[in-house]
Amino acid sequence: MAQCDECGSHENLPYQCRRCGGTFCAEHRLPENHECPGLNEWNDPSGVFDSGFDDSVRDEGGSRSLGDRIGTLTGTGGVLGYFRGNVAYLFLALMWITFALQFLVGGLFGRGAMETLFVLQSDRLLYVWTWLTSIFAHGGLYHIAGNSIVLYFFGPLVERYVGSRRFTALFLASGALAGLGFAVTSIVLGAGSVSVVGASGAIFAVLGVLTVLNPGLRIYLYFIIPIPLWLFTGAFAVISVLFFLQPQSAASVGQGNVAHLAHLIGLVIGLAYGKRIKQPQRVPDRLTFGGGRGPGGPGGPGGPGRR
Repeated sequence: MAQCDECGSHENLPYQCRRCGGTFCAEHRLPENHECPGLNEWNDPSGVFDSGFDDSVRDEGGSRSLGDRIGTLTGTGGVLGYFRGNVAYLFLALMWITFALQFLVGGLFGRGAMETLFVLQSDRLLYVWTWLTSIFAHGGLYHIAGNSIVLYFFGPLVERYVGSRRFTALFLASGALAGLGFAVTSIVLGAGSVSVVGASGAIFAVLGVLTVLNPGLRIYLYFIIPIPLWLFTGAFAVISVLFFLQPQSAASVGQGNVAHLAHLIGLVIGLAYGKRIKQPQRVPDRLTFGGGRGPGGPGGPGGPGRR
């Protein structure tokens, strides 16, 4: 548990100010509630405190760059300002919305249409939209449930550390590269046509980043068994490597309908990125939920699913 720098209270999921670097509880997370020095920096380029209003007033000609307009939308006074600090939950919602759309499109227009929109296929790599849509699509209830559990508990911690913009880039880039890497490797190894869906590549990237930032973070496997995060991440990596190296056939890149190579690609991206951005900032050393003293936190049946 972390301690609020303002009131000293202990917080299970603390907030870290992007301007002053302090750690705060929910009550003091806003800059004006902890006398953040960044309040005097209204023209900061990252737009943390700037809603874009001042720029529109100064711009007498009415012409503004694309970056300025995006900043206005995503700033504290913008339409999309709510998603600052909540991108992990936004992606979680998009996963379930896409999952529902898979059934809707498949039921109305057939499986072929659904796969064209949401499934990354090795023989249709030029369907570039599937590089992203396949991240949010999933192959079954257990698949999406496992990825959702990990994203729900781990995603916000990484987002608070790196910021919403970089978290967005990490999640989308690692998810797309994991899927593409799996598909291309299958082609090279002669595994035939393969299809891939799921956010597991991106999920493993998030795990990789957090493992570098705080390898000793205590989690509860199946909500009961306490283990350090490095062991949790390492166990999944070993399992993926063992399945990938099985000499049974070239199709072992995806043994049991699980894209093990995609897991490894996502994890490597996350570990590399975590090492690059790691700074001496405090990260919580354990997770609990429900407000009680009993065990809680991430974990759960099966963990990440197909990818």
